Amino acid sequence: MATPLRWGIIGTGRIAHTFASDLRLIDEGILVAVGSRSQSSADKFADEFAIPNGHASYEALVEDPDVDVVYVGTPHPMHHANALLALEHGKPVLVEKAFTMTGAEARHLVAVAREKQLFMMEAMWTRFLPHVVAIRDLLAKGTLGEIVTVSADHGQWFAHDRTSRLFAPELGGGALLDLGVYPVSFASMILGTPSRITALVDPCFTGVDGQASMLFGYEGGAQAVLTCTSSARSATRASIVGTDARIDVDGDFYAPTSFTVIPRNGDPERFEFASQGRGLHYQAAEVARCIDLGETESATMPLDETIAIVETMEKVLQFL
Repeated sequence: MATPLRWGIIGTGRIAHTFASDLRLIDEGILVAVGSRSQSSADKFADEFAIPNGHASYEALVEDPDVDVVYVGTPHPMHHANALLALEHGKPVLVEKAFTMTGAEARHLVAVAREKQLFMMEAMWTRFLPHVVAIRDLLAKGTLGEIVTVSADHGQWFAHDRTSRLFAPELGGGALLDLGVYPVSFASMILGTPSRITALVDPCFTGVDGQASMLFGYEGGAQAVLTCTSSARSATRASIVGTDARIDVDGDFYAPTSFTVIPRNGDPERFEFASQGRGLHYQAAEVARCIDLGETESATMPLDETIAIVETMEKVLQFL
């Protein structure tokens, strides 16, 4: 881009801090504004990241003429309203995952973005990491042969705190939307939308889902075995098994990492990658690239797939 894309952030929580930090790693974007529900919170965030404009409301943020694109980093139940606010003010938007709470909300946002011909993308930053780009290339080349099985797990330990967003029903708490979205999206990237879904989902102490084991079936016979939990730190690895070879992705598979290709016959090949920061800047660069080219969505994280992922998780939660 000739000039950096000027970002405004809705929300001042942990993921917003990570995004703001990683945005400093690229030339294609610059943070110019932050919106919070209070002036003090906006000012604190703005001071931390040397942001010129701190707004005491989300409305003021999307009305800021200096903002080219909006990043929504609020809790899941607020994504629909916050993204819609940006779209209604003519702003392209990057919406943190999980994209929305329901498939209906996801379909509505996509319909509005398409009607207004505005760029929108789910902030599934894993899609744009160097090791995932390399995996997609190997899959496109047919290196693995026919895919038979995809497995992935994401478990983290969280202290039992009823005030924590992860456990609060009113804030969209639960292991699946926060943690399980990574394995579900990873399987979707490789195999598409499942034709069969079964799951074991158990509640945690507040009633939201605390652990889920998912089995997805696909047309053609491939399967995905996925797990998530908020009660324990798991290996957070992933594997893609094909008739000719398999890929074993190191933990944490969803963050910058490495992988090994193990052929049915022959020696394993190791793939390692250099990366800075947490890795959220790669998706920001993709947003800048798409907007610069006049594209309204990313082919790497298309909106129809985002809808399908939300609908898949919605079906999994029916087993709770």
